[in-house]
Amino acid sequence: VQLQASGGGLVQAGGSLRLSCAASGRTFTWYAMGWFRQAPGKEREFVAAINRSGGSTYSADSVKGRFTISRDNARNTVYLQMNSLKPEDTAVYYCAANVGSYVYSDARDYAYWGQGTLVTVSS
Repeated sequence: VQLQASGGGLVQAGGSLRLSCAASGRTFTWYAMGWFRQAPGKEREFVAAINRSGGSTYSADSVKGRFTISRDNARNTVYLQMNSLKPEDTAVYYCAANVGSYVYSDARDYAYWGQGTLVTVSS
C-alpha cells in the first residue's frame, strides 16, 4: 500500500489543522492505521491509531482531548483532526499502515509509511 500524507502547515497556538492520509494500491480495509510524529532532535512518537473498521481508536496521553483520528473507508483516507494546537506539537507527522485487526501504538508494528507532512505551531 502507498500512503500520501497532506494537510500540514503553519498555524498559531490554539489553532486547528486536519491532516489527511490517502492510501492506494491495496484494499484499505485490510489495514489498521496510525499517526506518528517526529520533532527536530527527538525520536518518532506515537500520536493516534485506529482499527480497520474505525470502531476502535487509541491516542497518546499528550494529545487526548485535542486530536481525533478517524477514517473514511469509502475514500481510502485516514484523518487526524488537531485542535488546540501547542508549540510542542510542532513535528513532521507520518501516517502508517499495519495489516492487523487491532489498534497499534508501536511503530515497529507498522510496515508501511507515508512521506510525512510538516506541522509548525507558532507561539
